[in-house]
Amino acid sequence: MCIGIPLQVLECVPGRALCGDERGARWIDTRLIEPPAPGDWLLVFLDAAREALDAGRAAQIREALRALQAVQAGDLAALDGLFADLDREPQLPPHLQAQLPPKEPHSP
Repeated sequence: MCIGIPLQVLECVPGRALCGDERGARWIDTRLIEPPAPGDWLLVFLDAAREALDAGRAAQIREALRALQAVQAGDLAALDGLFADLDREPQLPPHLQAQLPPKEPHSP
């Protein structure tokens, strides 16, 4: 399984960007997305950017990854607050929601 890692762009050249997080920096292939700018967030799989992210979405993914690390380490107490968006009922994205026909009135 491949997990996407949010990384922040530090420097750009055509077709790649130097991106980093708290673990360090590395060059990322950016040919599959629009050219990024320094400060942008990218979702990276196997050193290739697959999607540009806003800072809020990057933070959510980073928190989810920290939660996975905590579970793997057996530190369940660290999970408090890492899934702040789960205090609501999960919603399907619009393209997966059923398109129901309008209800017809009941006849007597």
